[in-house]
Order: sequence, then C-alpha cells, then structure tokens
Amino acid sequence: MGTEHRNLTWTPMLLLLTGKSNISSSSKWKVEYGQRNICAIKGSSVVIPCSFYYPKKQEVQSVKWAHGRSHIYKGPFIYDSESNYTSSRYQYIGDTQHNCSFKIHQVERNDSGKHAFRFSTISNNDLQEWTGSVGSQLKVVDLKVSMTKTNGSETIKEGDSVSLKCRNGCDVGGLSSSFTWFKNGEPINDGPILNLSNISSTNSGNYSCSLTTQRGLPSGVINIDAEYGPKNTSVSVRPSAQIHIGSSVSLICSTNANPTAEHYTWFKRSHDDDVIVGNGPELNFREIQPHDGGQYLCSVINKHGRQNSSIVTIKVKGNSASSYFLPPSNREYLCCTKRVCKHVKHVNKSKSLIPC
Repeated sequence: MGTEHRNLTWTPMLLLLTGKSNISSSSKWKVEYGQRNICAIKGSSVVIPCSFYYPKKQEVQSVKWAHGRSHIYKGPFIYDSESNYTSSRYQYIGDTQHNCSFKIHQVERNDSGKHAFRFSTISNNDLQEWTGSVGSQLKVVDLKVSMTKTNGSETIKEGDSVSLKCRNGCDVGGLSSSFTWFKNGEPINDGPILNLSNISSTNSGNYSCSLTTQRGLPSGVINIDAEYGPKNTSVSVRPSAQIHIGSSVSLICSTNANPTAEHYTWFKRSHDDDVIVGNGPELNFREIQPHDGGQYLCSVINKHGRQNSSIVTIKVKGNSASSYFLPPSNREYLCCTKRVCKHVKHVNKSKSLIPC
C-alpha cells in the first residue's frame, strides 16, 4: 500500500507499505482498508472499514478522508477532524488509536470513486502526515427494473402478459439478492421477477422494487397503463323526472375507455333503422317537442374498439297547446302551455277559437 508522509527523512522502502495485517504498531506506518472495492445502492449508508498504524511515541493530531485521486494528499477533504464544515452525510466512526473507519449516509452517484484516509502525528514537535494512497473504491448503483412484453408493441393492452425484472448492480451473479415488489408504494410480492399475465385495467399502476432488507430504498418506477376499448357505455337523461313539452333535456353518454373515447355518435331508432342525430358526449334539446320522443342510443369509439349503449326511451308528456283564446284581430297575446309561455301575434278574421 502506498503512503506519504511529510517533514520526515525516510528511505524508499517506507513508501512500499503494501498492507499485510499483522504488523506491529510499534514500528510501522500503515493504513489498511478492510474492503478495497465496495458497492452500495443509491440512498443507502455504507461503511468503509479502515485501520491505521504508527510508531508508539507518535501522537495522532488529525484524521482526514479524501474522495477522488487528485485530492488524497492536499484536499479538499470530505472529512477533516480540524474543520467544522463537514457535511452531515459523512461520519468518522473510528478513533485516534487504530480505527479509521468511515461512514457515508445516503450515498449518491457522485460518491462513487476512490476514498482514502490521511492522518497526521506529532512527536517532539515534529509533525508528520501519512496517506493510505491505495484507498477503497466505492461504486454506487441504482436498482434497475426492466420490462418484457409478449406482444412486442410499445403499448400494453388488456389480455397481454408482462414480466418485470429487478436487478441489483452490486450483485454480479444476480442470485444473492432478495427483492420485494411494490405497486403504487404498497408491497405485493417477493422475488427478482414479477409476472403479470392476462393483464386487465386493475393491473395499471406504478411498479418498483427494493432489496427486501432495504424496503425504504425503492428503485425507479415503471408505469403500466393497460389500454382497452370502451366498456360499460350507458346513457343518462337530465333531468331524470318527467319530460314535458318545451322543457330543456340532455342525453349524456358515459363510457370507460383507455385511451379516452375519440368519437361519440347519437342514433335515434326509427322502425328498423338507426338514424344519426348528433355527435359528442351530449345530445341536447333546448325545447323538446312530441316528435323528439323515441328510442335513443350512443356509440363510442377509441383505437381499440367500439361499443353501443343500451337504448333509452324518451317520452314527452303534454299537448302542444293546452289553452285556447279568442283574441282580437291584429293583437298580440300570451299563449301558455303547461311549461312554456310565448307572445303570439295573430290576425283573427273568423273570430273562432285559436290554439296556441
């Protein structure tokens, strides 16, 4: 293991500290890393185990941890016992004797790289600094979710089958990790692969995985949005009470479709034929008349299919005229049915009763 010290005359042999563990601390300068290569899942906490040694008469003055090849000697340091500006993510869990272990909380991708320990000692006012230059290499990875679809299409339709696979980049063989699957944040299954067969709309949602031992650190999300043709298409009438001549009436077509319906068509049944009478999700009558009564249905289309509603029968109650008057000639009068009143100008030559 390579090391460096300052303010000390040494022989080249002192630079070749290669790190066998059972070396007496009374005469050797040494930094040992318990793991030369460490892999961690993003968001987890990781410990870099470390031990250091120095001659007996030396007293440790400071301990430091560096990140990156260019900073292991001169800094900047991510941890410095002589500084008050260390991030709370970095924690020195060693001591000033022989334990130099270091903990990083909530590791991020940019924490990847070389981490090295440096310490200084003093004896008889002679300050010396040493670095375990070999360091410990940290790799930070995400859990990855991949999806395989049976239909080979970009979209997922009802009836398709899908396989989701969770992979831990730290697990080279892919066999040692235990995984838990989540749908919309709720645990649903364990294992590296989640199979969804004969998919329906109830399978739609956001899927993620985590290590079973670290459920609080889920992977990124894969969204499954199962598409399907129109279902449960129906017509409602507003108002739903009795319909009288002259009243305002709306027929509303409702459906369940993914993607949403592209076309709505209204039909009125006439004998054996269906006649198109409108488009759009609503069919409106501003002043309904007796001839507007009859049987209606709507037809809905999206890219996956078409569905017709059941038939709704509209019955218009009341006569077109419920009052009769004998108005003067060339006079305007008010004619009222059960629901509507209107002004009418009539030239009455016969002096007979006039229907409104």
